[in-house]
Amino acid sequence: MDMDPYAWSVFKICKGGQSGCRSAVQHKPSYPTIPPKKQFLIAIWKMATPDSYRSICEKFDVSRSSALKAVRRVTHSLANLAPHFIVWPDTDRTSVVKNGFSSTSSFLGVIGAIDGTHLNIRALHKHPETYVNRKDHHSIQLQAVCDHQCRYIHCFVGNVGSVHDQRVFRLSEVYNYIDDPSKFPNDGHIIGDAAYTNHEHLVPNRNTGHLTEKQKNFNFCHCSARMAIEQSFGLLKSRFRSLLTTLDMERIDLIPTFILSCCVLHNICLMQGDELSNSLIPQQIFSEETNNIEFRECVSNRIDLLKRDSICEQLKY
Repeated sequence: MDMDPYAWSVFKICKGGQSGCRSAVQHKPSYPTIPPKKQFLIAIWKMATPDSYRSICEKFDVSRSSALKAVRRVTHSLANLAPHFIVWPDTDRTSVVKNGFSSTSSFLGVIGAIDGTHLNIRALHKHPETYVNRKDHHSIQLQAVCDHQCRYIHCFVGNVGSVHDQRVFRLSEVYNYIDDPSKFPNDGHIIGDAAYTNHEHLVPNRNTGHLTEKQKNFNFCHCSARMAIEQSFGLLKSRFRSLLTTLDMERIDLIPTFILSCCVLHNICLMQGDELSNSLIPQQIFSEETNNIEFRECVSNRIDLLKRDSICEQLKY
């Protein structure tokens, strides 16, 4: 069968990653299944292409029920691997990440960039209005934090499209991290857009409309560093094209697991050096991510503002 170029980039995952995923879908004596390798390939094809199940069944010569079970088993197994591949950096790793962000953007002390993206789904029969986002699309939200190499260090997926970014953040585990200094060694912090509230360990950009040259430079460096999370979403949706348009899934309870499994494979691919060329990433993905910001001055306390001002003074321009 002909191999889609984007699907092929995912098929090139390291042998260790493949064997680890396939081991989770080995034959069970209680009922017959198709071979684990074939299950894995069916799931990868479903994730990496926008093909319908009908098309997938024809390509792999399996029934629809077999294809559905294969995708569910593999994505569930991959999601269970998330704690091993999507990991908040330890003290040694944070030093590497800080240097990485500093070298690309000059922004100091960054251990991650945070943002959210909407993944479109089909309209549901029950309470469809709760899934409608600000663009009038039905969607599920993915909030992620990534490092300078676009690897995810935290993912929070499953909130409906109508929920505001700040609300999603408050519901996530990262919100509790903010008050835990051990998660931000050596005065580290994550950066986000203006949808996030300023905090000692979360530094959004600023936009009062009356900025000094140093403050404009702060915003420039801040945006340069934050490009990592926008690029990571671009890579994720380009590699796993099932997420690019409208996700063809009926079971809403299985969608978060499917999305998380894509994030796990995204990290595995980057860890193995299997990177997509920027020319293969549709430009509209980046424009969609960068146009989702409503600029406003964030509510902050004095300590938070002092840290932001201190960073502003230290930046070169």
